[in-house]
Order: sequence, then C-alpha cells, then structure tokens
Amino acid sequence: MQNSSQPPTSIQTPLASKIPFFVKVLFYKCVMLLTRLVMHFVPDAKPLVLSGKGSSVQLSEAIAHFGMRKILLVTDKMLVKLGVIEPILTSLKSQGIEPVVFDGVEPDPTFDVVDAGLSVLRRHQCEGVLAVGGGSSIDAAKVIALAGNNDKTARQLEGKFVAKKPAMPLFAIPTTAGTGSEVTVAAVISDPTAGDKKLVLDPKLVPLVAALDPEIMLGLPPAITAATGMDALTHAVEAYISSFASKETDAYAVTATRMVIANLETAYHDGSNVAAREAMAMGAFYAGLAFTKAFVGYVHAIAHQFGAKYHTPHGFANALVLPHILQFSKDHVADRLATLAVECGLGERTESQSVLAQKFIDKVWAMNKAMGIPATLDALQAADIPDLAQAAMREGNYKYPVPKYMDLQQCQGILKKLLPV
Repeated sequence: MQNSSQPPTSIQTPLASKIPFFVKVLFYKCVMLLTRLVMHFVPDAKPLVLSGKGSSVQLSEAIAHFGMRKILLVTDKMLVKLGVIEPILTSLKSQGIEPVVFDGVEPDPTFDVVDAGLSVLRRHQCEGVLAVGGGSSIDAAKVIALAGNNDKTARQLEGKFVAKKPAMPLFAIPTTAGTGSEVTVAAVISDPTAGDKKLVLDPKLVPLVAALDPEIMLGLPPAITAATGMDALTHAVEAYISSFASKETDAYAVTATRMVIANLETAYHDGSNVAAREAMAMGAFYAGLAFTKAFVGYVHAIAHQFGAKYHTPHGFANALVLPHILQFSKDHVADRLATLAVECGLGERTESQSVLAQKFIDKVWAMNKAMGIPATLDALQAADIPDLAQAAMREGNYKYPVPKYMDLQQCQGILKKLLPV
C-alpha cells in the first residue's frame, strides 16, 4: 500500500523503469510544488453574480451595459424545445440586443461542436457569447468565446494558458446546479478520435457575469437534479480533501457541502421548491470556487473515463465513484471528513474522527440510494477495466493533488465494484 507521500508507480515505461524510485518521488514533489506556485499567481477571476428569481432575465440588462448589439446564445436543442430560452430572448431583444442562437451543443461536446458554434459566431459577427444550459453548454461557450478573440480553432486552445488575448465578453446562465462551470477556469471538451477528454485551462474562461436563477431550474427532471447535485457535492468534497486546499477553498467547500447535503434531496423530491433550488444553485457555485483553486481527484479521474468510453453523464459517474474513493482515502482524511460530518449535522464532535468520517461516507451512499442512483454502471464491461484503470491513472498520476495515491491494481479493484451484477 502506497502512502500519501509517494506518487503512483503503476504507469511504467522502459525509461521510467530505469529511474531510481527516490528520483521519481523528488520529481513528483517538484511538479506539485511548481503547480501550486503557479496557481498561487493565477489571477483570481470571479464573475459578477446575479442571483434569485428572475436573475436570468436581469442578465440581459447587464449585457446591454457592455454596449453589445449582437450576441451568440449557446445552448442545446432540448432547452429550445422546452421554451426555457424564450424569456431570455425576449429580454435581450427588449434591450436592443440581437440574439443569434446556436443550439448544437450535445452532452460532452466535441471540438467539432465547439468549432461549429465558433463558425456561427464569426459568420454573424457576434460581439459576445451567452451560455444557457448545463456544464456542456457553458464549457462549449467558454471555448467559443476564447477562440473567437484569439483567431484559433477549439483544438488549438487545448492545454494550459494557451490563449494570448482575453475571451470575448462572456456571460452564463446555468440551468443545472452541479458543474459550477460558470465560475471555473477550465472547460472540458471531448475528443472522439483519441477516446478521451481534453482540458482547456485559462482564467480568461471565467464569465464576466453569471445569473443563478432558481426559476429556470424548476423544470429540471429528478434524475438530472440528482446527478448534477452529486456533481456539485463531488467538487466540494474533493476540493476539501485536496492537498492544495487553503483557508479560502475550505470555506467555499464546507459551505457548498452543507448546502448540498441539506437541500439536494428536497430539490429531487420537490422540484418546485424554489428555496431548495436556489440553495443548490449557490452550493454548486461555491463548489466551483473551491475546486477551481484546490482541484479535484480520483473521482473525476475515473468518472472522466466513463464519460469518454460510455458517454455516461458526468454527474452520474461522479455519484457512482465518490463513496468508493472516500472509503479508499478515509485513513488519510478522517479528520477532514469528520469535520464535514459535524458541519452537516451528521454527528457530534465528541465522536471519534473515524466514526464521523464513516458517517459522512454513509450519508453519500444513502443520498445515492434515496435518489435512485444505482451502485453499479450498466455499461461497464469487465474486459474494459484494465484500459479504464490505465487511463484513470494517467489522468490522476501527478496532476491531481489527492490525499492518498492508489496503484493500478487498487484502481481496478474499485472499478470491479462498479460492475453490474
């Protein structure tokens, strides 16, 4: 069993096998220290936030203040069909702003999808971008806005801090309470050719203004409410147990965790509960603030592989994996999980850290069960596990500041627990 000071050693190459282990450890520590140092100097970009009922309509007034007369509205066909964007279109037009709708976003948008939206932006000479939707629409819109002002394709922006110029004026209205993409410095784009997901990381991706409108989330189906809510919980918890956690990210992560634990099941069972919807919207936002600085961990490393391989919705994949990773990491983060348990009213400070930590993990299991999230993934095939584990280890090797590292066999063991019966 590897301890928290050792990097995983499961990915071996002929060259790597000849390097002494202490050199690998030193290299790992240097990379992590450098990453943390770089993140310390990354501009602390945050959007102006409008919240409460009707804030999605009020956002059009904010957009008008920027002097724009034509804006690309990035969304998906389902939201158009449901009429969700109609009040937003009406409000934009009332402010003298011409909206150009690009509704080609699909779950886990690809580079081709983003480039299609970019083409619409350029053809209509739009002056800004408004994202309306879940994480997929917001991520696509972020990359469109960044590419639009940098004369780049979407794929040319893959990586960290690639763009030289700022993004075009960017605004966001999340329709789900989960991803926190309206506040993060990253966008995830799928690459079908490589069979994985690529990251665009840059503070320039953060929208100027975001509207957290509970009314726009009232029609969200229970299953999506559950999956996106567990996504927000995963962001908060992984940020809190990260070795990059700070007092600032801790404050956001604890607040987000408390809000999700207290309100998600209410929003799931009573989708018309405005107070619960608003609390979830703010919880997801705070979770986004937490993990954009503290990062995520193995839950995401594994969940991303499910999304790439089986097109599993990201929040659903996170919900499946989260309790397993918390159980795996428990002996290294019992104190942190114990704090979350107390903050969420799951136990008393007089109880041992181990007991409180387990109570928090059990609460995650219970929430999944109460909201109909199964314990296994129907699409998962035993024959796929070796490749999935390898991919997860590549993603989670030294890039994620996890509190406890796992090796390839341990990752495979967790995946096997998710096999359908």
